[in-house]
Amino acid sequence: MSDVFAQVRKLVVLVLVVGYALFFLLRAAGDPAYVIAGMNATPEQITAVREQYGLDQPLWRQFVVYLGGLAQLDFGVSITTGDPAMALVLDRLPHTLQLALMAMVLSVAVAIPLGAWLGARPNAPLRRAVSGVVFVLQGSPGFVLALLMIQLFAVELLWLPSVGYDAGDWRTWVLPTMSLAMFSAPSLTRVIAANVVEAMHEDYVRTARAFGASFSVILWRHALPNALLGGAALAGVQFAGLLSGSAVIESIYGWPGLGSLLLESVSTFDFPVVQAEVFVIALLVFAVNASTDLLFKRLDPRLRERS
Repeated sequence: MSDVFAQVRKLVVLVLVVGYALFFLLRAAGDPAYVIAGMNATPEQITAVREQYGLDQPLWRQFVVYLGGLAQLDFGVSITTGDPAMALVLDRLPHTLQLALMAMVLSVAVAIPLGAWLGARPNAPLRRAVSGVVFVLQGSPGFVLALLMIQLFAVELLWLPSVGYDAGDWRTWVLPTMSLAMFSAPSLTRVIAANVVEAMHEDYVRTARAFGASFSVILWRHALPNALLGGAALAGVQFAGLLSGSAVIESIYGWPGLGSLLLESVSTFDFPVVQAEVFVIALLVFAVNASTDLLFKRLDPRLRERS
């Protein structure tokens, strides 16, 4: 229970810090009235914008009103569409969650067996070659891999659509999912492989060998489960990163998620939507990290003893 209260305190601090930063960073970029009204706006239009958004009030009063709206998750309306900013963000959220979850599942499904295979005998020639490929993929930009897959599977082979999203056509999910998975799977594979190498030299593995356990039993029943603890920590961080950092991939494939909405809002200076989206992303990242932390304390008795 104390762990839950600690996470709640962190959440309160996060909300206050993010809310404070969103309010003052917007004003640090310049007068919001000029940004909202446009560069060619007349003085009368700028005055009307200030009155409409309460920018003619003292700064402290604006901040109080802003905090009241923040407590109600009300960031105002979109400048470009006139719709509530939070409603636009929540409408895109399920698509980002779907893409991040599919990419994380594919990444884990590839990284666990591949990492275990690489870590079992890391000095074998074939495994060293595969490790080199994994290393190269880890250093390759995600958008480059995405463009290469579009060229191969959509343009050359005509197997999959290049862009667009259709909830009823699973083919539109394949390339975005593979692009994000190829961004996260290599580093997860290398961590699991390194942990397996370390686990294979532990005392419990020597004991299993002494009792006549086969190599496959030692690897899959003894070494790998212990190696997955470190991999699970990285997977939690990666999932949070997929939620907050998939803007480029979503834009390339026309995926209607938070990332593409953020780029659209920034390009049109739609600050209410930007504020709402940054706030939601911060809460998502916190939720994933907090859940990972609590899960680890349940899985690893050593962490429970320290806490």
